[in-house]
Amino acid sequence: MQDFSDKLVIAISSRVLFDLDDSHAVFQDQGLEAYSRYQIERENDPLEPGEAFPLVKKLLRVNERLDTARVEVILLSRNSADTGLRIFNSIQHHGLNITRAAFCGGISPYRYASAFGCHLFLSTHEEDVRNALVHGIAAARLLSSVRPSKSEDELRFAFDGDAVLFSDEAERVYKTAGLDAFTESEKAAAMTPLSGGPFKNFLQALHRLQAEFPPETGPIRTALVTARSAPSHERVVRTLRHWNIRIDESLFLGGLDKAAFLEAYGADVFFDDQLSHCESASSKVATGHVLHGVTNES
Repeated sequence: MQDFSDKLVIAISSRVLFDLDDSHAVFQDQGLEAYSRYQIERENDPLEPGEAFPLVKKLLRVNERLDTARVEVILLSRNSADTGLRIFNSIQHHGLNITRAAFCGGISPYRYASAFGCHLFLSTHEEDVRNALVHGIAAARLLSSVRPSKSEDELRFAFDGDAVLFSDEAERVYKTAGLDAFTESEKAAAMTPLSGGPFKNFLQALHRLQAEFPPETGPIRTALVTARSAPSHERVVRTLRHWNIRIDESLFLGGLDKAAFLEAYGADVFFDDQLSHCESASSKVATGHVLHGVTNES
């Protein structure tokens, strides 16, 4: 069996890698047969970049600075092999080093994420994201965003805290008892590390990759961007210290809107569990909605 333990492995759907809006409209309006015919007839016409394309290019570029490739990007798609040929041709056209894929013929591909050893799965399909999260894989639904293109080589990840990096245990107190109870609870538990959330393993994998480079010259930077403020910040700081994970920047915003801060940080992608935060952030940066925790319970 292939060993991916020393790599950062990212799985993406075809609709986040490339702009498939036109072909998806054919599928919705005319059905699967028309969609298949549309894709096959255009299989030599390269697709335009999608939401995750800039992120994927930067991820793969990290390998150029290492003796051994440490980043793997894998395609997990609901397309069939026939309709997926256009996607692979587009991958080759754009010069992306993506060689592994699962084409699942209309069925959710999330079940292959574990087999590939994936640390993160990005998709536009809510059901696929929820299933991946239930099975212990960091996953997010990428929202359409309006963002400036970035030419810098540095790759910048930004994360919300509760229900993303950490469990939703503190957020449940806030939802049920209010801000004052949340603040008092976090002050009382300041010395007790928070449990890990769905993105803890992904952050650990990023941290291991960051350790391959000197801190001042590494191509990856991370930020915690949270609505928390003092004194509830202490438990977060101590939790990351307990995990032995380095976060390059920490923003404790005390409920301020995150969009302007994410733009100032220059995030390539931001992950948050609250849809309202994601919709605001997506006006500035690529944003992934993490469908996890009390906020996303039906």
